[in-house]
Amino acid sequence: MRALTRTIVSVTAAVGIAAGGLAGSGAAFADSAPAVKPAVSAQDVTILATNNLGLSTQQAKNMQCFLRNSPASYTGAIDGLLGTNSWKAYQRWLKEYWGYTGAIDGIVGPNTIKALQRKLAFNWGYTGAIDGIAGSGTQAAFKRLANDNSVFFPC
Repeated sequence: MRALTRTIVSVTAAVGIAAGGLAGSGAAFADSAPAVKPAVSAQDVTILATNNLGLSTQQAKNMQCFLRNSPASYTGAIDGLLGTNSWKAYQRWLKEYWGYTGAIDGIVGPNTIKALQRKLAFNWGYTGAIDGIAGSGTQAAFKRLANDNSVFFPC
């Protein structure tokens, strides 16, 4: 028992000495360490967001096929993900025909939705306000448009 007690006391003392030595040199070590640069800067990050506005993957593909065959000049993948490039093409088309006045930035904001709502009110049963909010009525009409595009603009 006495040997076990001596071993525990010796180990505890060694750990205490080591910890004390590290604690005393920790601040000096931290001060002398070079600054760490981040591996990635904000400029290196690109967000690949998609916004299908309630469309299924197939319906979104229908829209991309329409955009490819329209004057909107969409050259991206037909992948069913309405991302920045899909929306930039759609904004170009909305600007040409439906009064879109915002930036061609691929962001689905209120101006994009308002122009889309004007289009949807013309021939796809949208009866709500032109308010820039993609509510259930806007999404339902957008789905009807996407379904019709599968007939008129097959890939």
